[in-house]
Amino acid sequence: MKILLTFFLALLIISCGNSEKEPSAQAIIDKAIQHSCNGNCENATIDFTFRDRCYISKRKNGKFQLERITIDSTGVTHDILTNENFRRYKNDQLQEVVDSMALKYSNSVNSVHYFAQLPFSLNAPAVIKDYLGEDEINGERYHEIGVSFKQEGGGTDFQDKFVYWIHQENFTVDYLAYSYETDGGGVRFREAFNERIVKGIRFVDYNNYKPNSLEIPLEELDDLFQQGKLELLSKIETEAVGVMLDANL
Repeated sequence: MKILLTFFLALLIISCGNSEKEPSAQAIIDKAIQHSCNGNCENATIDFTFRDRCYISKRKNGKFQLERITIDSTGVTHDILTNENFRRYKNDQLQEVVDSMALKYSNSVNSVHYFAQLPFSLNAPAVIKDYLGEDEINGERYHEIGVSFKQEGGGTDFQDKFVYWIHQENFTVDYLAYSYETDGGGVRFREAFNERIVKGIRFVDYNNYKPNSLEIPLEELDDLFQQGKLELLSKIETEAVGVMLDANL
C-alpha cells in the first residue's frame, strides 16, 4: 500500500511540474491588438499618406473599404477594395479592369493598409498563428509568433510567411520579418520606430532591412539585426495620420 501511495505521489509531482503550458499564440495576438487598438480599430476611418499617395480605410461591424488615391499628370486614380469587390475610378469615371490586374491592384492596396494597421489584421480568418518561443532583442524580452495563411481566403500571397516579435510586458509589435514569393521573392526584417497614438490607435514607422541570403530562416533575422549584418533598404513611413471613430460605410 505504501508503495502504491508513493507511486501516485510521484505521478502527482511530475504532473504538477509539467502543468505550465506553452503560451497561446492567439492569446498573445489578442493582447497585442487590444494594446494597439483599445477597441477602436473595428469601427474607424483611418487616413494617411504613404509615398505621395493618400490611403483611407473604413471599417464597421466586419465590413471594410480600403482606398488608395493617386494624383499624377493624368489626373486622379481612385482604387477601392471592399468585402465584395475591387473598383478603379479615373477622374471619377469607373474603369473596366481585367481580373488579373484587379487582383494585382487589390493586393497592392491591401498590403499598405495591412502593415500600417498591424497587428489588427492578424485575426483575419485565413491567418494561422504558432508560438515559436521566447527571444531577446536589445535586452528586451519578446514572444516570437509565426504567421502563415490558409490557401482559402489567404489571397494570392498565401505562401508568404511572417514572424512577429511581441514585447512580453507591453505587447507591442516592435519587430517583424517576412518572406514573399512575388517578383522573384525576398526576405525582409522590420524595426518599428516613431510610435504615436492617434485616437487610442497605435501607429509606427519601420526601418526596412534585408539579409544577404534568401536561405536564412526568419527566426534568425533578429540575431543578424543585432550583429549589424542586415542591409537597410528603406524607411516605411506613414504621414499625416488621421482617425475618425465610428466609421460610416
